[in-house]
Amino acid sequence: MDKNVVWHQPTVTRGRRAKNNGHKSVILWFTGLSGAGKSTIAHALEESLYQLGANTYVLDGDNVRHGLCGDLGFSDTDRNENIRRIGELAKLFIDAGIIALTAFISPFQEDRQRARDLVPEGDFIEIHVKCPLEVCETRDPKGLYKKARAGLIKGYTGISSPYEVPDNPEIVIDTSVRDVDQCVMEIIDYLAAKQIITPISQELTVNG
Repeated sequence: MDKNVVWHQPTVTRGRRAKNNGHKSVILWFTGLSGAGKSTIAHALEESLYQLGANTYVLDGDNVRHGLCGDLGFSDTDRNENIRRIGELAKLFIDAGIIALTAFISPFQEDRQRARDLVPEGDFIEIHVKCPLEVCETRDPKGLYKKARAGLIKGYTGISSPYEVPDNPEIVIDTSVRDVDQCVMEIIDYLAAKQIITPISQELTVNG
């Protein structure tokens, strides 16, 4: 970085934003195979958090590639850069006091660790959306597994490119045996237990 580029320290800090918002800001990093349910759960969770009054934003893999990462392909190098950009963006979001939900396959452990290392301990919550490949293939909402099996898509995660399962994620949700509501509630319970958000029982008392 150029030595003339200097960080400008703001007066409105992350701590002040958290106090004003009534909740802490964190990165909720959803990772898993295509078809595992990352985007579905991330958006359902955002809806629940929104109803609790939290400031949130979902960074969805496909959506981000329409703009910020529209210049990237799906080679390993481009995937590395894709996740690097998302990590940096999510870091800015939590500084702004927002709960950032990122829904990306993010298949490589090294890339996920790099994103984790950008923020203080406890600010990065890795959520492994677990689902067997054979179940993901039966869902195949975009028909991509079928194309990958036919050789029409090269380097497809789970077929011709590896997915590195997280070693020690904060949360594991198995979408082959649990429905969306159950998965969302598990994550909300975790956030409440970590005092990132107010427990739902207290919210209901306040709002009731």
